[in-house]
Amino acid sequence: MSEQFMSKQSVANSISTAAKINQLSANHSLADQTLIIFDWDGTLMDSIGLIVESMHVAGQAHGFETTDKAVQDIIGLSLMNGIEILYPQANESQKLAIQQSYADHYIANSHRTPLFAPIEGMLQTLQAQGKSLAVATGKKRKGLDRVLDASDSHHYFVMTRCADGAVSKPDPHMLNDILDYTEQQIANAVFIGDSIYDIQMAAQLGMTSIAVNYGTASQAELAAQQPTYQVDTPQALAELLCA
Repeated sequence: MSEQFMSKQSVANSISTAAKINQLSANHSLADQTLIIFDWDGTLMDSIGLIVESMHVAGQAHGFETTDKAVQDIIGLSLMNGIEILYPQANESQKLAIQQSYADHYIANSHRTPLFAPIEGMLQTLQAQGKSLAVATGKKRKGLDRVLDASDSHHYFVMTRCADGAVSKPDPHMLNDILDYTEQQIANAVFIGDSIYDIQMAAQLGMTSIAVNYGTASQAELAAQQPTYQVDTPQALAELLCA
């Protein structure tokens, strides 16, 4: 068990060479945060490439084209919201067909989307520290449950909220639901994500946020949203949260 947990010494040895801490973090401390809420795709799971690929396959199957950047820009929204932005010329039946084709391709290839290397050790460490962990994602419930099963990670999270059970990001509906369920205060929570919608969602509540630069949005795009913290790599995220 001790080999799986990130030790304080290992954190200290590698602390923050890859981390970029936003200037706003000077007045914040994560040590007292008792509720850690994560986005899923591009934050915990290395799935951005498959999302982009699946959207291309789905659109092309029904006669529509888009770009990698356009797909990356809608990641974090609910799937149907994203399809409506990418393919505004599609009618309702075409949008539903694109949604199904996307799901078919993604599910068939989901074995290619592991958790980022240090993430499981980070979750184990945070859980051992007594933190409550949760997920707020743009995925549908069925999709999230599938990847939680595949990664054997259900047990880390006290609650998960999905786009088909709440208002889509950047509305903070999901975060409010998690706060209510866990009976935690905003001041005791932090939200981590890789899209501008994630940081906007946290900002609407005045919640501490961590932007990760290794997912869908660029460092500059995320910095423009003024997250409390900003990190470059999954390892830097683990160091920041577990220190």
